[in-house]
Amino acid sequence: DLSGSIPTPDVKLNLGGEFIKESTATTFLRQRGYGWLLELEEDDLEDNKPLLEELDIDLKDIYYKIRCVLMPMPSLGFNRQVVRDNPDFWGPLAVVLFFSMISLYGQFKVVSWIITIWIFGSLTIFLLARVLGGEVAYGQVLGVIGYSLLPLIVIAPVLLVVGSFEVVSTLIKLFGVFWAAYSAASLLVGEEFKTKKPLLIYPIFLLYIYFLSLYTGV
Repeated sequence: DLSGSIPTPDVKLNLGGEFIKESTATTFLRQRGYGWLLELEEDDLEDNKPLLEELDIDLKDIYYKIRCVLMPMPSLGFNRQVVRDNPDFWGPLAVVLFFSMISLYGQFKVVSWIITIWIFGSLTIFLLARVLGGEVAYGQVLGVIGYSLLPLIVIAPVLLVVGSFEVVSTLIKLFGVFWAAYSAASLLVGEEFKTKKPLLIYPIFLLYIYFLSLYTGV
């Protein structure tokens, strides 16, 4: 007669270079095909992304585009075409919301109207540009028009100071509108328009006049 016993196998796990002996319960489950109960899922790397990366918000990119809009002179060396060629949504939205907050001296009911004008005004410029033969996408127009509101935000505190001087106030308003319109038009009006440039520059200029009127309450 043969008799004897089979010793429990000495099973070890390799975790991070260290061998850890399995317990009897763990070995029992593995021998009966229930080892999958002990498996741990690896952390999904996408779930650990920072919030800004998850929302596709690049603060450095937004800051660079703001500088491109506020300083539209080519001699300054900025690659201004990045505002048009690499459009984003959150930067222009932040600019439009900030402009809405300071418009009409804190009357928050104007916020939704300014956002509406931004969306449909950009749509009008986009359709006109396409009719004139321009190769531009709606997202690009939306981003350029939104970012180019920055000059109107810059002149807003100045208007509060010189508001009692009508001549100076009017000149500053004209300067702000020309600044914003030039910044937007220089990005949207390409060489493909040739002699048709005024047909697109004019509605852009009128759009920023209307934005300024929403701020001043005209």
